[in-house]
Amino acid sequence: MQPETSEDSAFANVVKTPRKHDAYSAFRIRDFRFMLAGTMIVNLGMLMQSTALGWEIYERTGSEWLLGMVGLAQILPVFALVWLTGHVADRYDRRRIILMSLVVIASCSLGLAWVSHRHAPIAWVYVLLFVIGVGRAFMQPARAAFLPQLVPAEHFNNAVTWNSGGFQIASVVGPALGGWMIWWTRGAQMVYLLDAITAMIYFVLLLNIQSRPVVRSATPTSMAVATTAGPISGRSLAEGIAFLRATPVVLGAMTLDLFAVLLGGATILLPVYAKDILGVGPKGLGWMRAMDAVGALLMALFMAHRRPLERAGRSMLWAVAGFGVATIVFGVSRWYWLSLLMLFAIGALDNIGVVVRQTLVQMKTPDEMRGRVSAINSMFIGASNELGGFESGAVAALTTPTFSVVFGGIGTLIVVALIAVVFPQLRKYGRLVEPATTH
Repeated sequence: MQPETSEDSAFANVVKTPRKHDAYSAFRIRDFRFMLAGTMIVNLGMLMQSTALGWEIYERTGSEWLLGMVGLAQILPVFALVWLTGHVADRYDRRRIILMSLVVIASCSLGLAWVSHRHAPIAWVYVLLFVIGVGRAFMQPARAAFLPQLVPAEHFNNAVTWNSGGFQIASVVGPALGGWMIWWTRGAQMVYLLDAITAMIYFVLLLNIQSRPVVRSATPTSMAVATTAGPISGRSLAEGIAFLRATPVVLGAMTLDLFAVLLGGATILLPVYAKDILGVGPKGLGWMRAMDAVGALLMALFMAHRRPLERAGRSMLWAVAGFGVATIVFGVSRWYWLSLLMLFAIGALDNIGVVVRQTLVQMKTPDEMRGRVSAINSMFIGASNELGGFESGAVAALTTPTFSVVFGGIGTLIVVALIAVVFPQLRKYGRLVEPATTH
């Protein structure tokens, strides 16, 4: 055997020594910094408003059914418009769509403040929430499809992780601040006004980001479906569905998130737990709403400072299973500190699934289809969060809040087992970063 030369030794060191992971690579991109700051601020207002809505409606009505209707009113537009919103995001200026949506959302938040101040009929709350749902139905796919245009593929996983972390920072501060403001002002109207202000701050920050043209392909994709943005029609949505059917790892991740959170989401019942079960009042509610975000934020920071997951699919499945177990323990807990600990675990484990799903959806989807696929993904997310809230409220009204939460946690565990069998591609999926194929 020939002796190893100095050149061979140097080459071996280069091969064996991996490139240092840059935990802050996405922050070096100016437009991403503006986008992240804007989304954090608008999410702060949205989560303050969500806390205020839950408390005010339950305080005025004492009805779990009406709590559940908060989510239903906002998700109905997403379902009704999914065929349109994705196509619009693939055809028109995505930044402009976000800007117009923010104007609608801010106007409705001002309307909620008026309803709260005047103690107008509670039906007006649901009318305004429906219009807010229309604004978000257009904004979410446009915003999701716009982010990959701001960040190169090699930095996208890092951007998704920090984007998730930014949401969790808002989730920590927003509910706690919302609960404190309800207590301080003896009402919710100031929270609604602040939500309108945060939407306008996001509007101004977006004006500092340059628009990006949508990349359209003149050739068919591998699924033999056209990807050019032609006239708005049912075929446009069908192309997005066809892409998902041909990409089972993405469909599996979206389906897992849909049914797990649909069954396992206990957030809508937190006002009931805070007032009637744990007896901690609006300030306690604010901390309960914030605690899962604390767990998610710490998990996001951990994931940002480590290399992308090598067994992403398996990690997502185990994380969602843990989410289900923590939900069950929270449901039966009558000790406030144990409840907070379980909410912390729920947030930390859920964040793993969020990062995996968002990265897979955006990086495995060509840019010319990201609007439509993101619209379907938004529908899945909305269904899991908003319909999950309606399901939890309805089951709690028919049985008990504890039964509703525990039943949902058990259902989450069953869903994880089924997804692992039905979508082996997700279970076997390896390294998280894999850019979409260019057509």
